[in-house]
Amino acid sequence: MITASNITLRIGKKALFEDVNIKFTQGNCYGLIGANGAGKSTFLKILSGQLEPTKGDIIITPGERLSFLQQDHFQYDEFTVLDTVIMGNKRLYEIMKEKEIIYAKEDFTEEDGIKASELEGEFATMNGWEAESEAATLLNGLGIESELHYKLMKDLTGSEKVKVLLAQALFGNPDILLLDEPTNHLDLDAIAWLEEFLINFENTVIVVSHDRYFLNKVCTHTADIDYAKIQLYSGNYDFWYESSQLLVKQMKEANKKKEEKIKELQDFIQRFSANASKSKQATSRKKALDKIELDDIRPSSRKYPYIDFRPLREIGNEVLTVENLSKTVDGVKVLDNISFILNKGDKAAFVGGNELAKTTLFKILAGELEPDEGSYKWGITTSQSYFPKDNTAEFDNDDIIVDWLTQYSTEKDVTYVRGFLGRMLFAGDDGVKKVKILSGGEKVRCLLSKMMISGANVLIMDEPTNHLDMESITALNNGLIKFPGVLIFASHDHQFVETTANRIMEIVPGGLIDKVTTYDEYLASDEMARKRQVFSMDDQDADN
Repeated sequence: MITASNITLRIGKKALFEDVNIKFTQGNCYGLIGANGAGKSTFLKILSGQLEPTKGDIIITPGERLSFLQQDHFQYDEFTVLDTVIMGNKRLYEIMKEKEIIYAKEDFTEEDGIKASELEGEFATMNGWEAESEAATLLNGLGIESELHYKLMKDLTGSEKVKVLLAQALFGNPDILLLDEPTNHLDLDAIAWLEEFLINFENTVIVVSHDRYFLNKVCTHTADIDYAKIQLYSGNYDFWYESSQLLVKQMKEANKKKEEKIKELQDFIQRFSANASKSKQATSRKKALDKIELDDIRPSSRKYPYIDFRPLREIGNEVLTVENLSKTVDGVKVLDNISFILNKGDKAAFVGGNELAKTTLFKILAGELEPDEGSYKWGITTSQSYFPKDNTAEFDNDDIIVDWLTQYSTEKDVTYVRGFLGRMLFAGDDGVKKVKILSGGEKVRCLLSKMMISGANVLIMDEPTNHLDMESITALNNGLIKFPGVLIFASHDHQFVETTANRIMEIVPGGLIDKVTTYDEYLASDEMARKRQVFSMDDQDADN
């Protein structure tokens, strides 16, 4: 169990937290939610001891071990993958290294023997003999193949390092597990594995995530940060949302009745306070009026952008024809004879773990890459707008936001352009910020403004929810559901895919799986069952 007692954190004159009291108990998974800047990651750092509060205490049940998902992807570059995972239990790793040093001695003494015996006893108590096996199981579950387990961390890709650090946090059955955005950079298969792990995890979990489906799947409770306080709700994210909306509605209705009563009393006092025969009643009414207090309804500090893609031209029946596309990148054939036809009304989600294949295909369709073989043809009524996964080049200049967006608008009026920025929560002086200094989330909102102002009837979006907060993801989700054009996109957000797509595609070795279906139906389909069977056989072959 971990308890926050009277936690206050001040940054300058601003209180990020003010006398926060909350208890997290064993067997529960808590989703920590709040608007951008509310302090979700900061609160996890306070709980983990990485950050000292201005006032208050963090109390952990004696003897319990806390594990925190590390964010430094270079900290373990000189260690092997397996060692990095086992380092999740610091004491166990220290014992392993102490044993190695003692047993490597040429002049092994009786004192060394006694020390080794003590270490062996502690090692066995901590289930040390199963450490490598457990670490390997976690890595395999997250998609880190066995041949990578003995490589140095510096030899892994960024996404592979993310998975190893997550395995490190999960290792050794910690009593308290703190996870800050654990699904970032994970493919959908790895996210599904993590969901099952946390559902079956019997200790305390506190997680920050922008993935609504993930929070709904794993959380038993929701802790909402707002106005420097944390309010605890039983239930997952959807239950919190419905409960909070209902609570505000009930408070408004109660206040409305009170307001009606106040007005009635005020009218009576005004009419009869000067009338001698009614003055006694007027006085009693005034006393009653003084006792009525309206509940302090504070609307959430969350702000939702307004995302509305309006095509300038209605799309025709012929949208896109792709024939036998192939492309090799850095010696690897990532697209192999890909063919499909996109129709009017299609909202196609590309899923699966082959990130490079999806990004390469999108770049080709957006005209940024040429295929090695094959062709594609857009319909004459189509106009395309592209959201790249890597937006670095878009913002590598000295433009201010309003000038940057104006270049993509047919209407050069500043007021018109600022209207689109305002929808995306860039207000007032924000328009004169230089684009190169924007945060990841601000850059994404700029790109969405660019797509809205384009009036395109075909949107190509490669991981558009990365860097967005929950409110922006919800707004984008709703905007794409309403979008009357054609959509091609990739996303790791399960709920985003399930509620937006009506067609699922997955690039697989030798071709493409293409189904007109929802994402949940696709996951339950025979194709996925066969794919899992093939992967299982591949794993067995690797083990043999």
